[in-house]
Formats: sequence, structure tokens, C-alpha cells
Amino acid sequence: MDNDLIISLENISVFRENILTLSQVTMKVMPGEFIYLIGKTGSGKSSLLKTLYAELPIEDGKAVIAGFDLTSITTRQIPYLRRKLGIVFQDFQLLTDRSINDNLKFVMRATGWKERAKIAERTDEVLAMVGIPAKGFKMPHELSGGEQQRACIARALINRPEIILADEPTGNLDPGTSDEIITLLYDISKGGTAVLVATHDYHLIDKFPGRVITMDRGKVSEGAHIHSIPNAEKPHGF
Repeated sequence: MDNDLIISLENISVFRENILTLSQVTMKVMPGEFIYLIGKTGSGKSSLLKTLYAELPIEDGKAVIAGFDLTSITTRQIPYLRRKLGIVFQDFQLLTDRSINDNLKFVMRATGWKERAKIAERTDEVLAMVGIPAKGFKMPHELSGGEQQRACIARALINRPEIILADEPTGNLDPGTSDEIITLLYDISKGGTAVLVATHDYHLIDKFPGRVITMDRGKVSEGAHIHSIPNAEKPHGF
């Protein structure tokens, strides 16, 4: 495998409850790539993402992500893999009983951060990177949908991941806010972190062209390749 690859899948197959959901999937991802994963509901997008963060086991083929072999990964190794991944969900999945700062600190402590000063410094850093530097003290319900998703992206950035997996990150947002979130993710990719966005919103691809991987009935095919988003600037801190 090319040592520069973040993801290398070769002819993998994945089953869910004895039903074949991914068949002979081959895919390679390099650092800094911005990629759309598109397909209808039930096409296998979510199954592929769950495979990449080791929630679904691989039955055959070869699969390496962020240096971890998914065909032989142990339960003990999975948390270490996930520290190298940033995961962004459609429904945010913020803890509703604590502030945004405490949401981030919860993840940091769970992934091995111990020094209070470094935790506070990184919390401030990632919130500034996503454009909500003064919102950390607020509760999730006090933020707009776009701000909540920015907080989720901040959470995903905490451990300086090699790749961000975003599952329908604009699914609950209005068009203008969706554009802001995709621009933010694109800017993150310019800093060297690969970004894989699963979406059914093809209008985003028209506005923000990127490499396109299409899923259909558990198989993948390649589409367009990366172009630049006009006037996109890399945020400070990436």
C-alpha cells in the first residue's frame, strides 16, 4: 500500500445481519482530498462509513485506514483508530445536558487528554477554527442548527484527525447554512485533512465541486474530480 494513503480499500465485502451490504468496494483516499460520497437511501453510504470507523466488520478483501488494518483490528485498537478520525453526524449528537465547552472536554478526556491547561487551550482553538469562539459556554439548545454543526466539527477536529467522515452534515440545515458548513469542511481539507462527505444533496456538488464517489446497491464508482472553490481561504490554526 502507498504509505501516503489515508484510506485503501481493495475488493472489500461487508455484511449486516447476514445480508451483503457492500460488495467488492475499492477506494483510495489521499491526504487533503475533499470527496463526496453520493447515492440513494439504502445504497450503502452509511454502511461504508460504519466500516471505516470499525463498527461493521469486513468479511474479505484488504482495508487500511489511518494506518490500521480493518481486517484484523482488535476491539482494544478501535479507540486508537477513532482518535485519528473525526466524525460529524447529521443530527449533531451533542450531549444536551452540558455546555459546548464541556461537550468538547468530555471527548478530550475520553481520548486521553489529562492536562487542564492544554484541554482549555485546545477547546478555545477548535472553536475559533470553526467560527464560534465565543459560544463555548452556551448549551446546545441555545445555538442555531448551523452553530451546533460547527460545534460538532470542532469536536471532530480535537485530535487533529487524518480524515473527517461527515454523514449528511447538512441534512438538517437550510441552504445558506449548508453552504457555510461545506465551505468550512472544504477549508479543513486544504489544511491536509481528508474529508469524506456522504450526502444526497447534489446541489452542493454543483456549488462546491469535488471528487465524487457514487454508491449504488453496495458498490462504488468514480465520478468527477477536485476543483477549487473560489475565494476559499484556509482558516488560521489548521
